[in-house]
Amino acid sequence: MLVHPQIDPVAVSIGPLSVHWYGLMYLLGFMLFILLGRYRIKHNPRTAFTYEMLDDALFYGMLGVVLGGRLGHVLFYQFGYYLDHPLHIFAIWEGGMSFHGGFLGVFVAMILLSRKYKLPWLAVTDFVVPLIPPGLAAGRIGNFINGELWGRPTDVPWGMVFPYVDELPRHPSQLYQFALEGVVLFIFVWIYSAKPRATGAITGAFMIGYGVLRSFAEFFREPEDGFMGVLTLGITMGQWLSIPMILAGITAIMWSKHHTSHAEPGINSRKRKKN
Repeated sequence: MLVHPQIDPVAVSIGPLSVHWYGLMYLLGFMLFILLGRYRIKHNPRTAFTYEMLDDALFYGMLGVVLGGRLGHVLFYQFGYYLDHPLHIFAIWEGGMSFHGGFLGVFVAMILLSRKYKLPWLAVTDFVVPLIPPGLAAGRIGNFINGELWGRPTDVPWGMVFPYVDELPRHPSQLYQFALEGVVLFIFVWIYSAKPRATGAITGAFMIGYGVLRSFAEFFREPEDGFMGVLTLGITMGQWLSIPMILAGITAIMWSKHHTSHAEPGINSRKRKKN
């Protein structure tokens, strides 16, 4: 039986200024987004994505992740708590971000980005989605450090006790999600996107992959207390939110089959500028 290390969520303190591990994990995710994006631009002669566009995608995406992720957590999971403590909505360093909310926020941000550069929206998301899973992996490590989103009680040998919860060994579900949403999903989408695909196919594959992996992980994760935990038919909020995501992914794949243009060559009319 393992015991959660109870790492101090504050990485560095300088006077009144505190830098939290959770925030550093988000910073790491954004850095990986840029590094992987630059790699794709450099090694994919078909893409018309430029470094300038990548920087804009990061800026727009950061706003979408933070605003959408926090609002999603407030509305989907702990609405009652934040209704009683409205100022805590802004305490994002304490954790509490919804992937599904952040995903919607990023998609809205990519709509704005596609309008700025006059590109097809799905062509933009096809370039962006393979860069997302490493950020998800970093976020799950942040969840583990914070000791939040612990798993359900278990008798498996690697069950972990979270002393601030109770003395029961539980699934370290944060690490499961790190492996599934971060590592497995990244490998799948990265390999799938290595070949030319019809516009929307890569985006659809990402949505299906995440929805399925997240739904599976929810069987090991303790449902959150607050506004919504386990809902109708014993399905958790995370699983309910993943269902429309999977359906949207299937729709994107089916739509892409009727379009012969490939996502990245489809935006290749723009002059590339590597700087």
